Amino acid sequence: MIDVYSWPTPNGHKVHIMLEECGLPYRAIPVDIGAGDQFKPDFLAISPNNKIPAIVDADGPDGKPIALFESGAILLYLAGKTGQLLGKTDREKYEALQWLMFQMGSVGPMLGQAHHFRIYAPTQIEYAVDRYTNETRRIYGVIDKQLAKTAYLASDEYSIADIATFPWTRSFANQGIDWADFPHAKRWFDTVSQRPAVQRGVQVLADLRKPLDNDKARDVLFGKTQYAQHTQHAKK
Repeated sequence: MIDVYSWPTPNGHKVHIMLEECGLPYRAIPVDIGAGDQFKPDFLAISPNNKIPAIVDADGPDGKPIALFESGAILLYLAGKTGQLLGKTDREKYEALQWLMFQMGSVGPMLGQAHHFRIYAPTQIEYAVDRYTNETRRIYGVIDKQLAKTAYLASDEYSIADIATFPWTRSFANQGIDWADFPHAKRWFDTVSQRPAVQRGVQVLADLRKPLDNDKARDVLFGKTQYAQHTQHAKK
């Protein structure tokens, strides 16, 4: 049994989907990031960056429990554990890995910033909205160009690169994206959306999610609480 400390966000959904695709038994343990659960000592012990998701696998590589944080590392661990979704040859593996790194370095950070400044920022800053919306459109363009050549991001085979990227594209409207501009990406999005494991994965903990419509939750996620809580624990 794998314990998954998570919340229904794109990074959380990556791991939920991966576990569903691999058919591994798991238990989803909610970490309410709007309430500050990510700063609790028990969670920080397995996720020192106070971010979800994190996992504890009772059956680690040496038969002993292992705790992991960072969604990309978790996806790689689960792919290695099961021998699934990371290609069958070295070439396929590295082609998938480059698109996984693209998600970690570009898709997540830039789409997340676009979402933040377009939807959550208390003050609309035109420069920030334009910068991150334009970068988001560029990233979708990169994805669309690749998907004009292959069925999935890395190749014609579904992989962890798709699992990592798909949850971030579910909020395309809030990111200022019109699918009409990216037809190949839209075809991919629809195909991945229809996978039963994906449909199950995005529903994990979904009934617990709350709108960020209060100042306390916004401060916990985006304000001084992030820094204050982290430095407080660091001094102990």
